[in-house]
Amino acid sequence: MNTRNPPRIALIGECMIELQHRADGSLQQSFGGDTLNTAVYLSRELGEQGVVDYVTALGDDSFSDAMCQSWAAENIGLGMVQRLPGRLPGLYCIQTDAAGERRFLYWRNEAAVRDCFTTPAAAPILAALPEYDVLYFSGITLAILGVQGRERLLEVLSQARKRNARIVFDNNYRPRLWASVEEARAAYRSVLPFVDIALLTVDDEQALFDYVDCEAVFTAYEQIGTPEVVLKRGAETCLIRCAGESFEVPAQKVERVVDTTAAGDSFSAAYLAARLKGASPADAAEAGHRLASRVIQVPGALIPRG
Repeated sequence: MNTRNPPRIALIGECMIELQHRADGSLQQSFGGDTLNTAVYLSRELGEQGVVDYVTALGDDSFSDAMCQSWAAENIGLGMVQRLPGRLPGLYCIQTDAAGERRFLYWRNEAAVRDCFTTPAAAPILAALPEYDVLYFSGITLAILGVQGRERLLEVLSQARKRNARIVFDNNYRPRLWASVEEARAAYRSVLPFVDIALLTVDDEQALFDYVDCEAVFTAYEQIGTPEVVLKRGAETCLIRCAGESFEVPAQKVERVVDTTAAGDSFSAAYLAARLKGASPADAAEAGHRLASRVIQVPGALIPRG
């Protein structure tokens, strides 16, 4: 990937209050969300070799204050964060079974981020986004922005591509966030022609578009014209198509899976960081697997630094 040095990356999405349900019935409170998880891990992976900003809307409450403090501690820029008076962030609870698989319970319908791109204060943010070297968003971003927000995102993507920005998309399809699968398909198809790197979870692609196998996914994205497609498959090998080449990179085995939360988000962060630093797709996938293997051995979305 050719960008200025250090590259400026903006990640667009939602951070929520996270409650981790423990075996003894207690709750451990932290913060998380797919693009925020990726932003944190990306900032850690890049260090001084990149500038990472988060684009979202929060309330003026103490939880929103704490979020901003924690992001600043991770060297994530706050200049694109709106603070909406009287509003609150969303909340979710993670319940994890004995095999490390998790169940999510959400309270997010009134979250401030729903108006991220529709407030008067959003105008300078929307104008600034095309100036970034890399824009990163997910299927969850598409869902929470709503119809009007998605229209404005499309305008940003169009302008960004004209300025040679790189667009990175993680599919993260969550059916409960959409009125129908048809609405979700239309939203995804509207943004995919702008995407340079598609970071895809195979199960989500099959759930959304009914692809029969990985080859069908690759064929569909080849027809769209996506230059770089990464198929994340959990504990199985990662499959990549880039510039006419194919790569297959095994996942790293771990003795015990504690919590799979943010496994895909951390993989995406390490993959993108490696690509921004000049690594090949195969080497980038190895970096993604390494980080994800550490993340799934610790409860919660964000592992301690170090």
